[in-house]
Amino acid sequence: MPGTHSSWDPFFSTETNKAYFKTLESFVIQERKNKFIYPMPAEVLNAFKCPVQNIRCVIIGQDPYHQPKQAMGLAFSVHASQTKVPPSLQNMFKEIKNSYPEAHFETGSLNYWANQGVFLLNRVLTVEDSNANAHANKGWETFTQSAILFLIQHNPKVVFLLWGRAARNLKSILPNKHLILEAPHPSPLSAHRGFIGCGHFKKCNALLQQLGKNKIDWSTRIDV
Repeated sequence: MPGTHSSWDPFFSTETNKAYFKTLESFVIQERKNKFIYPMPAEVLNAFKCPVQNIRCVIIGQDPYHQPKQAMGLAFSVHASQTKVPPSLQNMFKEIKNSYPEAHFETGSLNYWANQGVFLLNRVLTVEDSNANAHANKGWETFTQSAILFLIQHNPKVVFLLWGRAARNLKSILPNKHLILEAPHPSPLSAHRGFIGCGHFKKCNALLQQLGKNKIDWSTRIDV
């Protein structure tokens, strides 16, 4: 698939030939004809630029940001050119600071995380302008669940951060329950119910060290 790492090729060659995906693809193409749909076509699969074997942890989001010039194919991330950090990401940065006071955030782009092996995958990969979750139940959930199954088949020792219902629905398919961290979604609507104070970023690094893997630097940088 153009723009994705070759390690995902077996997944795409199988999944994109299934009937549900062809229906989903037709739906998104039709939606783009008369509506603003995010992210741009070339960015929809940006999460899959991360080589399967390099993935160390997975953060699952719900669906892309639904305002202009924000969504860029990585869950919770925005384009580096954006000066305004969305509220959910602000809460993530606050929680990182709780564990790593020295962390610094130059941008709302999470490319620096992705380059370290953080797989930032939304359950739904497209959305209509100003209409959150508009593309739910159209087939993306099947696609992204299949992607997770492919990942754990080829790289089973990864840490999963499941925040909110959409992410936690994947728990039943994950084999290593001791590598799963669960919390409410970082949205301002739910972050106060247990996301703030969850310590997931530090706990994730502790689990990675137990697996013999390098920790994630949770700062963000522009020059990536």
